[in-house]
Amino acid sequence: MSELPAMPRPQGAYVPAVAEPLRPGDVLLATAGMTPRVDGRLTVTGLVGRDVDVAEARRAAALAARNAVAACRGEPGGIRRWVRMTVYVACADGFTELSAVADGASAALAELTPALGRPARSAIGVRALPGGAPVEVELTAIAGPAPPAAGAADPPARRSRPADPEVEDE
Repeated sequence: MSELPAMPRPQGAYVPAVAEPLRPGDVLLATAGMTPRVDGRLTVTGLVGRDVDVAEARRAAALAARNAVAACRGEPGGIRRWVRMTVYVACADGFTELSAVADGASAALAELTPALGRPARSAIGVRALPGGAPVEVELTAIAGPAPPAAGAADPPARRSRPADPEVEDE
């Protein structure tokens, strides 16, 4: 995997990613929307098709996708499969090249994690995004530990949240 940026710092009252166990060995991982930031600062602002051209918006989408992948890296065992990517594009009225912009995010995923395949993807035009960002990327993935080596003991179970003393384990 190529070099990732530092774990994105939330720009508001949220967490960069949430992990929820699905079944033994599988964790659903969903990121917050990530914008094209380096060290917490937007690298570009404006509406695509008015202030930002398609090429610059593609680069911004790639950076936002890299930030989303960086938000996922805290999950033990890592990502096994990208499930879904949503790319929001803040664009001028009449702008229709949303897929061309979102292709920048898809290219970044392919470069960073070529073995994980492509996720289902939506590219959605919006009026505005946080801080005036031209793009925002959300990722959903399946994560979990790598399969154990032959003859290895099963890993201990993980909890994503504190145990509830009122509920007995099954």
